[in-house]
Amino acid sequence: VQLQASGGGLVQAGGSLRLSCAASGRTFSSGRYAMGWFRQAPGKEREFVVAITWSGRTTYYADSVKGRFTISRDNAKNTVFLRMNSLKPEDTAVYFCAARTGAGTDQAPDYDYWGQGTQVTVSS
Repeated sequence: VQLQASGGGLVQAGGSLRLSCAASGRTFSSGRYAMGWFRQAPGKEREFVVAITWSGRTTYYADSVKGRFTISRDNAKNTVFLRMNSLKPEDTAVYFCAARTGAGTDQAPDYDYWGQGTQVTVSS
């Protein structure tokens, strides 16, 4: 399974971005992977942002992004989206998408596959 994250950029505080994570690999569709987004700011540890189950019916959000970020997925296109609204300077980080079999979790070590990351910078 390969993951390709995109959609990052520079935005002013209060603005919005939509990140995408495109999955490929012949096992992805059959693997019924849960997907997650994590982020890592300079000098900080990687932290959980949001996760979604294969069906899309269950989502998990970090408290810091609840009400501002929305995760969704299109399994027909093997793509997961992260809509980020009301962005704050503290959201600045490299955002990574990740995949795992089974349920979504908020623990990075639980994930089997990782994308390369996309930079999100929020200016004040």
